[in-house]
Amino acid sequence: MKIIEDLWQVGGEGFTAPGDAAVYMVRFRHQAALIDAGCGPGHRQLVDNVSACLPPGTDITRLLLTHCHFDHTGGAAAIRDHYGCRITAHAKDAVYLEAGDSDVTAASWYGARMLPLRIDEKITSDRETIPFGSGEVIAYHCPGHSPGSLVYTAVLAGQTVLFGQDIHGPLHPSLLSDRSQYRNSLKFLLSLEADILCEGHFGAYKGSENVQNFIRQYLY
Repeated sequence: MKIIEDLWQVGGEGFTAPGDAAVYMVRFRHQAALIDAGCGPGHRQLVDNVSACLPPGTDITRLLLTHCHFDHTGGAAAIRDHYGCRITAHAKDAVYLEAGDSDVTAASWYGARMLPLRIDEKITSDRETIPFGSGEVIAYHCPGHSPGSLVYTAVLAGQTVLFGQDIHGPLHPSLLSDRSQYRNSLKFLLSLEADILCEGHFGAYKGSENVQNFIRQYLY
């Protein structure tokens, strides 16, 4: 589904397999990135969806993970194998992905097992610019839902797009969630004043007022 020029939703509930969080694709000229990977069983449908949207001559060069939870990461290895792309995650979540921790990654919630996943690029700072193609994506560390939760922003057609997966939570001790950090992260997201929000389970919201209202509801 095209959201705006060079931005699509290609995975998630109703797009790939039940249980998948949303998967988005952003393109800068001849390179594109996927944001999150779903659980894995919907991989073939995801590839078909990407092929249906991706302009000819464009390569998937990056898979940007927002956090370690299985509905966002279970399909990551298959995506890397298929496209030869690099996987990025925050170092504080990468430790659980590389260890194959089925509890902190919530794989056990899905009756699955998290296989150890090598992370090619580990974010260690609060803000990091990731250049690719003719543009860039900025990664921000926004802990709370998980220790290493990230959001990404990109400017497309003059609009700031926020990839803020799982703004809604949940918060749970087994996920190492932290409510105080979560609230601070939500306040930070409001300060980004995004024009479009691409959320992990609720799809895309257009218009800065709609984005702000969606985020604010989880502060209370």
